Amino acid sequence: MLENKKLERDVESTAVSKLLVICVDRDDDVGKKAGITTPVVGRDSCINAGQRLALEDPEDADSNAIFYAVKTYEDLVSKGYNVEVAVVAGVEKRGVQADEKIVNEIKSILQKFSANGAVIVSDGEDDEMVIPVIQNVIPVVSVQRVVMKVSRTIEHSYAVFGKFLKTLIYDKTYSKFFLGVPGILLLIGGIGTMIGYTVEIFAVLISILGVAFLIRAYDIDKLWSNWTRSTPTGFIRIFTLITGAILILASVPAGFTNIEPQLSIGIVDSVTNIDPQLFEMEIDFTQLISNQVMLGQFLQGLFPFLWMGLGTISAGILISNWLNRKLKHISDVLRIIVLATIYPTVAQFTNILITNESSFSLIPPLLLGAAITLISATLLFRRYRRRGGKLLTE
Repeated sequence: MLENKKLERDVESTAVSKLLVICVDRDDDVGKKAGITTPVVGRDSCINAGQRLALEDPEDADSNAIFYAVKTYEDLVSKGYNVEVAVVAGVEKRGVQADEKIVNEIKSILQKFSANGAVIVSDGEDDEMVIPVIQNVIPVVSVQRVVMKVSRTIEHSYAVFGKFLKTLIYDKTYSKFFLGVPGILLLIGGIGTMIGYTVEIFAVLISILGVAFLIRAYDIDKLWSNWTRSTPTGFIRIFTLITGAILILASVPAGFTNIEPQLSIGIVDSVTNIDPQLFEMEIDFTQLISNQVMLGQFLQGLFPFLWMGLGTISAGILISNWLNRKLKHISDVLRIIVLATIYPTVAQFTNILITNESSFSLIPPLLLGAAITLISATLLFRRYRRRGGKLLTE
């Protein structure tokens, strides 16, 4: 009789005749630490893999998951089921590559053992994230999670806390953020205290901390590393990103430069008693927004450089994907088309602000841009569907 009542109910509620017990190691500890090539198929091979992993790292929960899978296999065999057990692994960085590798390994196992149901054994939620992908290959009958029984004594808590601190200090994945950012803040704070700029340095520290949180929260560091790989397409992305960012930043002074001196001098005189020759640096933004003509001139000077910057970055993405033969993203092409078709509407909007034209003059460029975008999207969709490509909209 199966010792796990839940597993027994799951299996008996299905009509499967051949079961495959799969131990999932998504981050490939069994290969990285024990040097074992997956998939590992068969009771004895799985036991050997679990033993080798336990010898290399006795604290790794994956070895216990392997033994649990073998125990589940033996329970099912004693119940009379036709069963096989296997260990599959992904890659160290997890993600899509790990899931794809796991699915390919399961497919190779099914070519030799044609199971029609699977029992998944894992040691946590991370490994279970691949279950929806596995279900596309073989129906999942049951999911068994291995929960370690540990001591709850004070000594054990100290040991766990010590290992946590060790991970933060020596693991590069975590030390860059948990040690690097506080280290920079302490260094700048110490220097600021010595030179007497305490208030200014405090503002800098808060800004750095905020930027660090944003970078980590939105994986900007990983996105930057992917964009700046030392490949031909990586250099193209770097060039277009930096060039586009410079153009976007240059759009602000270009907007101020486009304002007629007479308007800006008048506003400066009405707000302050400063020298009118310094109007470019002293324009009050509240007055800028409230003055329709001045706002129109500012936007008229800003938009060309802003659009060139956005277009440069979009072109970099398009060229990079084209060189990598990944030009299956219709958004790469549509992004540039939308930028081009929406610019006449934006330009007309600035003219309305400056010359007080009728707002109905926005309708022709708006309708023309919408028509071009719709036609382009339809043609691209038909082209990629005719070629059998996958339509990916990022």
